[in-house]
Amino acid sequence: MSKLNIQTCLPREVTIISNEFLDRYMLDANGEFVKIYLYLLRATAKPEASLDLSTIADTLSCTEKDILRALKYWAKAGIMQIDFDENKELKNIIFLNLAPQTAPESAVPVSSINKETKEQSQRLSLSAGRVKELKSNEDIMQLLFIAEQYLGKTLSSTDTMRLLYFYEELHFSTDLIEYLVEYCVSKNHKSMHYIEKVALAWHEEGISSVTAAKRASASYHKDYYAILKALGISGRSPIQAEIDIMKTWKESYGFSMELITEACTRTILATKQPSFQYADSILNRWKKEGVQSLADIAKLDLKHNQLRETKEAAKTKPAVNNKFNNFEQRPHNFTSLERQLLN
Repeated sequence: MSKLNIQTCLPREVTIISNEFLDRYMLDANGEFVKIYLYLLRATAKPEASLDLSTIADTLSCTEKDILRALKYWAKAGIMQIDFDENKELKNIIFLNLAPQTAPESAVPVSSINKETKEQSQRLSLSAGRVKELKSNEDIMQLLFIAEQYLGKTLSSTDTMRLLYFYEELHFSTDLIEYLVEYCVSKNHKSMHYIEKVALAWHEEGISSVTAAKRASASYHKDYYAILKALGISGRSPIQAEIDIMKTWKESYGFSMELITEACTRTILATKQPSFQYADSILNRWKKEGVQSLADIAKLDLKHNQLRETKEAAKTKPAVNNKFNNFEQRPHNFTSLERQLLN
């Protein structure tokens, strides 16, 4: 096993963990990958130490494949460089500086778009001059201050860039961004990743004002409670798992509230209790059948009833005579036979 050469562009007298890594890269990464990254980063301060994959794996109680998987993840993220020799054995691990050195005009990177959205992950860069200009804007200054109050913390540079991204790239007004933060915090979500996800969803839906955002939010909430009521649930708010499945019915399946309510009603009639799983099985079947209206459901019901009647008729049909009774019966005078027996 060859000795690894680990290099860094950072000072070696201390182990420096970039805020950029903590704010952007660490949050989405697997915990084991983060542990491996930090261990190797610490190892750069001891260049004389003899390290190889086997030693690292033993120290961290994992396999060599786990180590390679983590290294490839960080290399793909663009914060590490790994090199292999002619025998395809790992040779070099180089930690790259996370500061944006190559962007034009000392550009400052803004958050990459959340991977769960439909848009491709991308990075917006603002020139230092543009960032300074925005931060001197009274509306932006007020927005950043209010955001800190809602989130209960001092905004990091990455947090600030995300908010500027909403303003500069999504063309959200400061009022809309303020409501966005308020709305997410009211749902107990203070993560900037979650806030960004909601912002991108609003952008895709064409929401560009506080009024439109409130209308959309109210509509969703109204529908959620209507579905709960149709399932016989009252006196509580929907939990996240229920919200997810209701979103699937509305967004992925594309069903109207009329059809969803009908499925919930049938669920109660069939199971005598609320069951999101049973309702989902109904709606999933309707989706496969191409149902788009109550009339389509009526046609399916008719088809189902006809099939059931056919099966029931087949069950009650007289049995075909077999070889034991498939012969001509002999006529008997039972009264005459009875007299003979008595005599």
